[in-house]
Amino acid sequence: MSAPAKVAAVTGGSAGIGKAICEDLLAQGYEVVSLARRRSDIDHPKLHSIEVDLTERAATGQAVAEVVRRFDVTTVVHNAGVIRPALLAEVKLDDLDALVDLHLGCAIQLVQAALPTMRAQRFGRVILLSSRAALGLQTRTNYSATKAGMLGMARTWALELAPDGITVNVVAPGPIRTDMFYDVVEAGSEKERALAASIPVKRLGESADVARAVRFFADPVNSFVTGQVLYVCGGTSVGSLAL
Repeated sequence: MSAPAKVAAVTGGSAGIGKAICEDLLAQGYEVVSLARRRSDIDHPKLHSIEVDLTERAATGQAVAEVVRRFDVTTVVHNAGVIRPALLAEVKLDDLDALVDLHLGCAIQLVQAALPTMRAQRFGRVILLSSRAALGLQTRTNYSATKAGMLGMARTWALELAPDGITVNVVAPGPIRTDMFYDVVEAGSEKERALAASIPVKRLGESADVARAVRFFADPVNSFVTGQVLYVCGGTSVGSLAL
């Protein structure tokens, strides 16, 4: 049997963790399609950008249809995410709806579209980017709920798709130095220093830490690992974390 096509669709691939994932997959010889609000600035002949707001269900559907029309996608990395923090008393249901569409609905749309190709090749890799916050964190009602939902969704898909040669796994990052992190924690602040000191490994994570975990799950040779959650969190998933 011929080797599976190395074509990956990465959501939120224009910045932060998503950009690092795209760069890492490109280095492994993948053709990579980035779906994000902004065009990727990665200069590589195998990098393709589709600009789309993935919180908009109809727009996501159109973008996903374009991706599978142009490319035989066998690897899906759903990384795009937003936080929208609020204490319970201020939580907005409109924010919940947006995060459900982005974190859960978008994943469903993208994987459904890629399934025919994956099944035809009897190979597929689905990697969902959840969060250490799935275990609970103050001000994260909507974010934690939808990121936790990814875990149940991935375990269900892992069972359904295993006979087709498709694995489904989750990478759950802890505090990673990205623009989204610094939207919540001021760069160079005492809060940032205190947070780093509270992490068991005594540092904040880097996007490359997460990209290497994604690479493991995406690798065709790792066919006996499915339905799993890998916390890339410096040990915060086994302790406490206060932002």
